[in-house]
Amino acid sequence: MPKLADRLVLNGSTPAPVPGAHTLGPVPPDERFEVTVRIRRRAPLPVSTHGVAAGGRVQERAYLTREQYAADHGAAPDDIAKVAAFARAHGLVVVDSSEARRSVFLSGTAAQFADAFGTSLDQVELPSGVARRRTSPITVPADLVDIVEGVFGIGDAPTAIPHFQARPDLAIARADAAGTSFTPPDLAKLYNFPPGLDGKGQCIAIIELGGGYRTADLKAYFKKLGVPMPRVKTISVNGAKNHPSNADSADGEVMLDIEVAGAIAPKALIAVYFAPNTDKGFLDAITMAIHDTVNKPSVISISWGNPEKNWTAQAMASFDQAFQTAAALGVTICCAAGDAGSGDENPDYGPPDGLAHADFPGSSPSVLCCGGTRLTAAGGKIASETVWNDDPQRSAGGGGVSDFFGVPAWQAATGVPPSANPGGRRGRGVPDVAGDADPATGYQVRVDGQNTVYGGTSAVAPLWAALIALMNQHLQHPVGFLNPLLYDPAVRKNSFRDITVGNIGAYEAKPGWDPCTGWGTPDGGALLKALGG
Repeated sequence: MPKLADRLVLNGSTPAPVPGAHTLGPVPPDERFEVTVRIRRRAPLPVSTHGVAAGGRVQERAYLTREQYAADHGAAPDDIAKVAAFARAHGLVVVDSSEARRSVFLSGTAAQFADAFGTSLDQVELPSGVARRRTSPITVPADLVDIVEGVFGIGDAPTAIPHFQARPDLAIARADAAGTSFTPPDLAKLYNFPPGLDGKGQCIAIIELGGGYRTADLKAYFKKLGVPMPRVKTISVNGAKNHPSNADSADGEVMLDIEVAGAIAPKALIAVYFAPNTDKGFLDAITMAIHDTVNKPSVISISWGNPEKNWTAQAMASFDQAFQTAAALGVTICCAAGDAGSGDENPDYGPPDGLAHADFPGSSPSVLCCGGTRLTAAGGKIASETVWNDDPQRSAGGGGVSDFFGVPAWQAATGVPPSANPGGRRGRGVPDVAGDADPATGYQVRVDGQNTVYGGTSAVAPLWAALIALMNQHLQHPVGFLNPLLYDPAVRKNSFRDITVGNIGAYEAKPGWDPCTGWGTPDGGALLKALGG
């Protein structure tokens, strides 16, 4: 680690690229904003809380309570005090702190943060507006370098994009055409989700980085489906709000997530955490949902992401640590795999580099990564299901091999191929599972007064989240971190429909696990039985 006088560079803090950024000059020194400092755990997590349960039965898993975690594994008060004293010495205000979330929240000016963390800031113009961009690594005093794991919010460029796609050519009159689009309950039946369950007693958390919903739309949607409207609760993170605008905005993401999860698990509480689209906002929303002692979500759905190359190493490491914490608490994290094929770089958002990329946070080894298929049905049964790939750059399921995370132990015998990039690196393979995602055979939704059809792996994350809520309800015990179980042949057998036809660009489908659709799409009833139901 390079030394800078009495300071050290924080591991992983080299700035990530900001696609499409045009530098305008230094950030005004008096610009005021807030930053989150992430602090180390006081003690490592016990492996038993997220390992493989004997025989795959989830009832044999033991989880920490949120209160136990905070007391035994949250940030130590002495560490928080050291960071707070350092911040105050540089004129920063300590807004709040949380042992459970391992976070100290600071407020100050650009000049104060630049001085405190030895970094520099530029103002950049992006298609979405003007933002701050950090232009050098973060440094901290030597006595803090082992305490501080990450600093988030100094830059505030958008960190993720939603992974949903509309089907603009589909007339409303065709939206109900059998076999060409589906309601979420239709797909629940096709995928044999266990009947007689409604998610009662469960909370499904949804992370949103923009957009909003209208209650009138939700009432109309669920009335048309003949499904009770779920209770939807808005939770503000860092001042973000439920802010609906029009159907061309992130409203599509928000409505898709709520409608898919709520239609399958209508008696579950749907807790929507709205946060700013920054690395700080995204991380704060995740840690708030994981450690929410009021709503207590048992599953979290995340449909936003970006190629790994657009993230800092400290961000990916800190997010993954938060997801490990979720596993220890019995909370399942479902993440979308991306909608731009193996490259994960839609040209509409900037020029692709021609390489393969896994999408983060879906590439974290601590989440259930959800890929996409194209599904058609006839007579109430699946007629065909292949890899979703309408356009390998603009409309195809994400997947591939991580450039950051190694192959987890539970995936070692799976046959994850070498990366399609030069060097053929072997890393975490994604996705783990899949579901219908092609907008051409997508989900009937209502967004800003319009009945239409949406697809994307954004729909697959809440689809799986709803299935997990149903299984948790039946088992009366959270299934928690599913990956080690799903990769166990005894659990996997008969629990999936293997998708063997198609590709996402650089990777081909094949029998068994593949980096297009993982193990395939679920047989919900069989999976529940395999997990101990």
